[in-house]
This record gives sequence, structure tokens and C-alpha cells, in this order.
Amino acid sequence: MTPAAAPTPAREGDGALPVPDHVAIIMDGNGRWARGRGFPRSVGHERGVEALRRTVTAAADMGVTSLTVFSFSTENWSRPLAEVNALFALLRAYVKRDLAKLHREGTRIRVIGSREGLPDDILMLIDEAETVTRENAKFNLTIAFNYGSRAEIADAARQLAVDAVAGRIRPEEIDQSVFGSRLLTPDLPDPDLLIRTSGECRVSNFLLWQLAYAELVFMPVLWPDFGADHLAEALETYARRERRFGAVSAAGE
Repeated sequence: MTPAAAPTPAREGDGALPVPDHVAIIMDGNGRWARGRGFPRSVGHERGVEALRRTVTAAADMGVTSLTVFSFSTENWSRPLAEVNALFALLRAYVKRDLAKLHREGTRIRVIGSREGLPDDILMLIDEAETVTRENAKFNLTIAFNYGSRAEIADAARQLAVDAVAGRIRPEEIDQSVFGSRLLTPDLPDPDLLIRTSGECRVSNFLLWQLAYAELVFMPVLWPDFGADHLAEALETYARRERRFGAVSAAGE
């Protein structure tokens, strides 16, 4: 089997520190932020959208070229209906308010995840955002919405099994590269850095295949309070680490 390609080495930023090409973020803590202030959870989600706007701008300014955020998981359907509807409303508001600005700034928007069960107007907004920004290449913003990584991997395996049965591919031709091409991020580099806010230390079914060699940074800040300073702190933590991809360290350890 052909080994998976190692992630692209990080580039040097203006301060001569390595800058990750691709940052992934699990935006966690909206509900706790709201509860701690006596607000409904919906207010926490609203403030979380403001944090996303700040972070997209800051990431581009700091030299990151791709940002993938976990917005709504397949498990989130188990939340109260009012909260699920509020999350849909926020996606509507974000796309409608920010699409033109992101397009002007050269951002390509992609939404990954299952389209099954999403309201028709959400599907139309997703299609509009992806179509309008398809040719942009300055910055990649990927929103994982109604997304679960195990489902993504199972779907990729199912596609390959169907193709193998139909004779379109031989089993011995299926290697890590071919498998990766059937995932939802085939033209994005694997994340160099994963940030999770709120102090939780798990990846929660997010980009399980793609995160194989990512550096993980868990931060105690709740997502609505996240901003440029926190992103800079995470990038600095990333820059201090030695990425070995299974090889021996530079110090021979």
C-alpha cells in the first residue's frame, strides 16, 4: 500500500516562525458561555458567529491559507429542536451577511457534511455560497455542517466497494491516496493544527482521517470569547513544536 503523503511543511511567517497552512477548529463552549451569563443558549451561538468572523479575518492576516471549522455535527440533531433551528438560523445569517465580503476578499467557501435533512433554503444558501466563491483561491473557509467523520469514512469505503464490484477499480489499487480522494476534503491539505476551545480535550468525530499528523492545541477559552490573541497563542504553540511525522527528531530522540 502506498503510504499517505506527509502534510506540507509549514511556511515561515513575517516573524520567521512556521505558520500552518491549514488550521481546523472545534468551536466549543457557546452554551457554557451563555449559561454563565444567564443568557439563553441561542445568545451563546450568536456570539459564537461573531467569534468566527474575528477568527476568519485573523487567520488570513496571520498567513493561514485554509480554515476548517466544526459548526454542526450529526450528533447535534439530538439537541432541543429550538436550538437546532437557532443554529440553522445562524448559518443563514452568516452566509447572507458575509458572503459578499468574503467573495471580495478572495475566500472560497465550502460546506462539508450530509445534506440529508437540511431545510431547502439552507441547501440553496450552501449552493449559492459555494458557486459564487468557487474560483477564489486566496483563502479557503470550510464549514463542517451536519458533519460526522465516521460517516464520511464509511461513505468513502462504500463508494470504493461499489466501484470495485462494478469493476471500475481493482481492490489492490485502493491505497491511502485513493481512499483520501473519496473523502469530503480531497483538494485541501490535511490540517497542520487543530484547536479546540472550552478546555475539552477530545476530537469529537471531527476529521479523524485528516488529523492523523496534526498538532493538537486545547484552550480553556470559551468560543464566544475567542479572538486574534488566542489564535496567535495557538499558532505560537504550534511553532514551538517539532513535527516528525513518525520519523526521528532532529535531536535523534
